[in-house]
Amino acid sequence: MKAGAPGKLDRIVADARRDAEIRDQGYREQALKIYPWICGRCAREFTRSNLRELTVHHRDHNHNNNPPNGSNWELLCLYCHDNEHQRQLEATGNAGTGISGAAAATHSPFADLKAMLGKKD
Repeated sequence: MKAGAPGKLDRIVADARRDAEIRDQGYREQALKIYPWICGRCAREFTRSNLRELTVHHRDHNHNNNPPNGSNWELLCLYCHDNEHQRQLEATGNAGTGISGAAAATHSPFADLKAMLGKKD
C-alpha cells in the first residue's frame, strides 16, 4: 500500500458511516410515520419514552432498498430484530461465517471497496 492509503481508507469508512446514518434516519423517520409503534412479531407497544427500542427491519436485508411506501420495512423491537437476523444466519447454515445460499441477502456493503480505494482524490 502507498503511504497515504490508510488515510484514504479511513475517509472512505467515515464517509460510509456518515452516509449510513443519514440513510438510516431517513427511512426510520418514514417508517415511524407509516406504521403504528408496535413490534411486528411480539406486538409490544411503544411510546415516545421507549421508541429507541423499536427498529426498522429490512425484509430483504438490503438497507439500500427503501421504497417510499415502506413495503420493504417492518418495525421490530430490539429483541425480535436480533432474533430475525439470527434465524436468517441459521437458515443459511452459515451461522457466524456469513450469509450465502438461496435465502441470502443480496446486499453487499463492501462490494465496491476495491474500486473506491482505487479512485484518485
